[in-house]
Amino acid sequence: MGIFTEQEQELIANAISEAEKATSGEIRIAVDKHCEGDAFEKATSYFSKLGMDKTSKHNGVLIYLAYIDHKFAIIGDSGINKVVPVDFWETTKVAMKAHFSGGNLVQGIIAGIVLAGEKLASFFPFQGGDINELPNEIIFMDQYKPVKP
Repeated sequence: MGIFTEQEQELIANAISEAEKATSGEIRIAVDKHCEGDAFEKATSYFSKLGMDKTSKHNGVLIYLAYIDHKFAIIGDSGINKVVPVDFWETTKVAMKAHFSGGNLVQGIIAGIVLAGEKLASFFPFQGGDINELPNEIIFMDQYKPVKP
């Protein structure tokens, strides 16, 4: 069994789906066992690898977690970074870390999704015609195989 049960993976995917109902933004979760070096740098490399920089409004958010090394990062695309304060994700990280410290990865990730969704909704509210541009399932990077166009 992996880090998350099927039920836990479904809870996380459903949280993304719910959060995205209020925003045109896209939220994804990428999970690694290990992260050598800086989690933010790793998340940045995965961001483009996962095609998150290709959303129409450049308002994707990636929550990255390396669970064995206890590292995580949250990054947003250029459209978000143009309009939000520098410390935009800090409160989200604090809330997630509180759950992680208690040993509850699933609730920490869901807290991050909910808070990211609320923040995205204030800057990028849902508008008619918005489509879900990216899948909501967790991406396990050790199993990830990019789809060729």
